Amino acid sequence: MSDELQRILLMLSQQEALSLSALAVTMAVALGCGLAIYLVYRNFYRGVIYSENFAVLLILVCGVTAFIIATIGTNIVLTLGMVGALSIVRFRAPIKDPLDVGFLYWGIAAGLASGARLYTVALFGTALVGLAYIGMTLVRKDKRIYLLILHYAQSNEEEVAKQLRPLKAKLKNRSSTAGHTELTLEIKIRDGKTDFLEQLTKSGCVDQASLVEYDGNYA
Repeated sequence: MSDELQRILLMLSQQEALSLSALAVTMAVALGCGLAIYLVYRNFYRGVIYSENFAVLLILVCGVTAFIIATIGTNIVLTLGMVGALSIVRFRAPIKDPLDVGFLYWGIAAGLASGARLYTVALFGTALVGLAYIGMTLVRKDKRIYLLILHYAQSNEEEVAKQLRPLKAKLKNRSSTAGHTELTLEIKIRDGKTDFLEQLTKSGCVDQASLVEYDGNYA
């Protein structure tokens, strides 16, 4: 029994050889996938505030994940130790846009496939997900959602309602103070046409009009 246990422990402690050329190919594929994800994020980002630091992080996530997988894949004992070490890591930076979480998981998945030397899976998966995201972005490119914020006197209520009727806006918030009203409306705009904003201010029924792109979070 002891001889069998020693044989198993010896087998587990044996380290698989990882040549420098194989490591170079692994890192090249991982960083290549990370660069592709970075370019998709930079050129087709649809959020309100673009973060260059997060875009660069996507490249680093691919490379670091591939490096870790390539390392722990050579030794089972080292794998268990690495899992225990990584389990104590805590990330405090909040991610406000749910779409950013998808990009982060995309980078991790590409790094995992590259580190496991599944280069075809990493390249094909990255290309397929990228094309799908670009396709959905182009389809929705002409229509975007905005918040229209209006300040006007309550005496102009009927005229404002008449001006807003063609916009087919959805009411998000309404507040009234000392004879004045503030409206927050959700509207959809095609091809960036905002001529109605000038028409509202020129009509004289609205004191102030603001337009803000809506990312799905409203406070």
